[in-house]
Formats: sequence, structure tokens, C-alpha cells
Amino acid sequence: MLARDIEMFIEHCGLKGLSTKTINSYEQTLRLFMQYMDEQGILLTEKITHLAIQGYIKSIKERGKYTVTTNPNSGNYPDRRVDFGKRVSDVTINNYLRNLRVFFNWCVEEELILRSPVKKGDFVKVERKPLEFVSDEDFKRLLKNMNSASFSEYRDSIIIQLLLDTGMRVNECLLIEVTDLDMVKRCISLPADNTKGKKARYVFFSDKMATQLQRWIKYKDRYRDSDFLFCTNKGKRIQVSNFEANVRKYAQRIGLNDIHPHVFRNNFAKRFLMSGGDIYTLSRLLGHSSVTVTEQAYLDITQNDLAEMYRKHSPLSKIL
Repeated sequence: MLARDIEMFIEHCGLKGLSTKTINSYEQTLRLFMQYMDEQGILLTEKITHLAIQGYIKSIKERGKYTVTTNPNSGNYPDRRVDFGKRVSDVTINNYLRNLRVFFNWCVEEELILRSPVKKGDFVKVERKPLEFVSDEDFKRLLKNMNSASFSEYRDSIIIQLLLDTGMRVNECLLIEVTDLDMVKRCISLPADNTKGKKARYVFFSDKMATQLQRWIKYKDRYRDSDFLFCTNKGKRIQVSNFEANVRKYAQRIGLNDIHPHVFRNNFAKRFLMSGGDIYTLSRLLGHSSVTVTEQAYLDITQNDLAEMYRKHSPLSKIL
């Protein structure tokens, strides 16, 4: 039964130690998929064919955003959204397919089916949109227009600087406890439970960042009692969605669009390479599983960037 197999797969993901965010993504995709299969009268996993997958993708394209839910009584009122019924993006469709492929590959490993009904050709070719690059001047303006007399804005300004200086993910940053910091070695320990790939690693920060962190900790400890390096006004953990909203608000003050916390991670990667850093070291610092992931996700290098990097490393210029 498809329903039973999905439950077993979700349990497997939990035992494997995958993040709650990843498991939620799998479960949401699979429950919507199971709902469609029920409507088609297909209840057994082994009865799902490639044609059924293609039919599901076609239905997603035709129905539009938020028109189907697994819980109509959730109280979320999706029909009130301004983008209700609008076209589902190719990126979202690929994410659905990626989640389905993981599930069916697991089914093959467990010998529930012989082969996955999801094929490589099902994925839509999407041209990646480069993330916004924040210039030195814009970064300075961003910080300058934040109110350092406000606990939350002072805190957020330190977080933004730390994201750019270390390249860590925002969720990793918001889970840091004060005891994770090593001011002598200028590094932060990220426990496996707090990282996307469930592998512990270290990130490093500059002397300038160390000074900022020391000042912040003294300030925080005067007004808040919390183990977290960055906390809410009540000493609790900051939610990623709330911090994302804050960053958008700060960026809009100075007329910057498409700015969100992940932009600072991307900026770190680009600046690291432009300064002569190698991609292998960058991959390790970012916590990627392979250099290929780094190449595919973060190398927004323009022709002007290449020219600048070349001028720094021209063999003839160094010889003569």
C-alpha cells in the first residue's frame, strides 16, 4: 500500500537523522501525491507507472498554486493568497520530482518495487537566476541604516556581519550558543544536529568580527539571560522566517530588492573566490557534500569577475 510505504519512508528519514525541514518537505510532497493517486484509483506503490508520474506533473501545472491541500480544515485559507491559482514554477515542480525520486529510490532499495517510475527526463531544465550581489557600499549603507539603540536591530546587524564573514547558513547561525565560540582560535563549532548535512564542522571569523562579537555578548548579557548567541527579546531562539522578514525590511530602507539572508552566504562564496581562495576550501567552509554542489549553487562569476581574477593571477605579470 502506498500509504503504508510512505509512513515507513518517513520513519526511515527520522531514524537517518534528517532535518525536520527535510522530512516535512518529503511528507508534504508525498501526501499530496498520494491524494492524487487515490483520485486515480491507484493505491499500491508497485502500480505507479511513469505515465502516472507524468499525469501528476500535468495536473500540477493545470491546477495552479495552493489549489490542493491535504488538510482543508487547517485554517490557512490558501484561497486568500494573492498568488492563489497562479502557475506553479518549474523550480517547484523539480523539487516535487526530486522528493518523489528519493522516495521511489528508497522503495527500490527496500525491494518494494523493481525500478523508480521517476525518470531523468521528467525534470524541467531551469536556468538558475544568480543571487543578488551586495556591494561594499550597499553593505555599509545597510548596516548604517539599522538602529543600534534597538536590541533586535543591533542583534540583527551582528548576525548579518557574521553571515557574510563566515558563509554559514542562517539556520546554523541562529542555533549558535555562546559556548560554541572560540575567541582564541577565531572559530565557531557547528554541531552535527544543527547543520543541513548532519555533519559537524567549524566556521571561522575575522579579527574585526571577533571585536564585534565580544561587544555584542557583553551587551546581550546585560539585558537578556540566554544560552543562545542571538536570542529574541524573551531570550528564546530566533525563528528563521522572522529574521528573513527583518532582513527584507532593512534592505527596503535603502532601496535594495531581492535581499534575504542566503544572499550573504552567496556573497561570502563569491568574495572568497575573488580574493584568491580555492573552490575545495570554499566547499569545506560552506559545508557542502562535494565540490560539485558548490559549483552548481554558488558560482555566480561574471565575465568582469573573471577578468579581475585573471589580472590578480596573470603568470607573465608575476614573472616580469
